[in-house]
Amino acid sequence: MDTPPGIPRDLWERMGTYLRGIDASLGTRPKSVLVISGHWETERPTVNTATRPPLLFDYYGFPEHTYRLTYPAAGSPVLARRVRELLTAADIASDEEPERGLDHGVFVPFKLIYPDADVPMVQMSLNRTLDAATHLAIGRALTPLRDEGVLIVGSGMSYHNLRDMFSDDPRLRRAAEDFDRWLGEAATEPDPVARERKLAAWHQAPGARASHPRPEHLIPLMVAVGAAGEDAGRVTYNEPLLGKPVSGFQFG
Repeated sequence: MDTPPGIPRDLWERMGTYLRGIDASLGTRPKSVLVISGHWETERPTVNTATRPPLLFDYYGFPEHTYRLTYPAAGSPVLARRVRELLTAADIASDEEPERGLDHGVFVPFKLIYPDADVPMVQMSLNRTLDAATHLAIGRALTPLRDEGVLIVGSGMSYHNLRDMFSDDPRLRRAAEDFDRWLGEAATEPDPVARERKLAAWHQAPGARASHPRPEHLIPLMVAVGAAGEDAGRVTYNEPLLGKPVSGFQFG
């Protein structure tokens, strides 16, 4: 959609280029995708089991045409079942949901990543505690999926303070920069034990609460980090959006 007046018209171009390049960066197209979105929270991690999941337009006040988007990706009950098996093996209770649609944390980026909607997709919720250590453990339990051709995606945002996003206060910009720098160093820490220890205590990092007053957009990253195993992360995307730096990471 067009950007509102007063906002650069090319605001999202670099992010769009980054998303369109993810498939090529993987080397091999995955058999299916598991997405942990910052827009679904439940008491226990819950997987979408629909064979043909609809879309959930979980946003308000946007142009009418944004409620007519389509993304007819197939679901994967087989992957959903495998996710629950792995969580059970790690003594992590889970649930399943056959009717909830894919939310915009899934279909918006994936309309660019896989525009033909030709890769089966399963969405998994966050635990509503939003505890980092809990989600790192969930990721560790799901590590075998990587050897089974599944791409694990944490869909959120490394900076998510909508109240301050449009502010040009230099103190807020510095806080965002401090957290982005810390997050980049933590996510790319080569020692997986040290990496998880740092990220479990993300709230103690400089600029953490200014960047994430509520951490639902950061926590999906923890699942990806937990699943990374020995693979160090690397920064694959970084740019300032309205003066606040935003980063993307890839493992493996």
